[in-house]
Amino acid sequence: MTRKSFFKTCAALIMCFLCFLAAAKASTDDRAADAAAIRAHIESIFQAFIDGDVDKIFATHSEDWRGLLEGSSTPIKGIDDYMRANGIEWPRPANAPKFTPYFPKGTTYKVFDFDVHFYSPELAVANFFGEFQRKDGNTTITLRRFRIMDVYAKRKGSWIQVASHTVIDPQWRAEQMSRPMNLTPEMRQRILAAREAVWKAWFSNDRAALERLIPEETIAIDDGQEGWSDRAAILANAKRFTDSGGKLVKLEFPKTEIQVYGNTVVSRVNAIGLVDSDRGAGRHGPYRVAQVDVHDNVIQMAPGAETGLVGRPGAFGEAAGNRFERNTYHVPDPAGEFWQWERSLNAAGWRAHGQDRDGSFLRT
Repeated sequence: MTRKSFFKTCAALIMCFLCFLAAAKASTDDRAADAAAIRAHIESIFQAFIDGDVDKIFATHSEDWRGLLEGSSTPIKGIDDYMRANGIEWPRPANAPKFTPYFPKGTTYKVFDFDVHFYSPELAVANFFGEFQRKDGNTTITLRRFRIMDVYAKRKGSWIQVASHTVIDPQWRAEQMSRPMNLTPEMRQRILAAREAVWKAWFSNDRAALERLIPEETIAIDDGQEGWSDRAAILANAKRFTDSGGKLVKLEFPKTEIQVYGNTVVSRVNAIGLVDSDRGAGRHGPYRVAQVDVHDNVIQMAPGAETGLVGRPGAFGEAAGNRFERNTYHVPDPAGEFWQWERSLNAAGWRAHGQDRDGSFLRT
């Protein structure tokens, strides 16, 4: 090889190496741009759920979408099933009212611990946490936090979500379930009144009142007693007390602390129901259902079960203050009529009446 041919060969190799570096850099730049595009697409879905933008939710998922959502008992197949699994009446009837937002005004979102990996130029998997938030003064409250794996495909030059596994973050849920709920003054008063009523009924052996106030699954333990007493033992002890000539002289609770934790309701008939009927009046006026806030419960309903309010027209008005908030429902089909507010409603109708706009409606 001559000197001249040697230098030509070296120059060619250097050019090839530089071309390789340029191609690698271009590929890296393309991946960064694709990762940013996928993240922006994911964030647009979060915003669409906040806005109640049904058309946007539909457009950001492929027709052949597959996956599992929180509470799914079987894989979801296709965009139509995906929409219904999110509590959206789908396909939308021509005269359907405007879909109401999932979350209250002022809700924002946050995506964090975001990672995306490309398995080919047109296939990527994103793993991340996403949550919906709202401000209460200077405090940020997390309404829902999800742990998500999304699959994205590049079709017609754009990235679109084709599959997902989305669940409530189990660590966040455990934190919420172990955190006491805030008691309203009305709720505290009802609890204290029920406590006083059951003790007075026990000391007087008012069997009818005790059977009404003490559920079948009640257990109790007395001072100095080694074992637990069930409902039958509690009723028997009340009778034994009065039969022995015992009488209540004074009922006093020097100090009371109350904590209420997240509830789970499993229903085969009806779940949480409010009934406003004419029951006459007491010393404070007519009895009515008002200012009831049913919130932060997990409610599992079987076919035919319902949650909600029935009764006189006044109970449904804004002045009555009855509301359902931040509850999570597990039902056979969110498009089915499992809710009652003046009439039987599906999830979309329930939310259209202002109930559980920040709740979750999941298919069992």
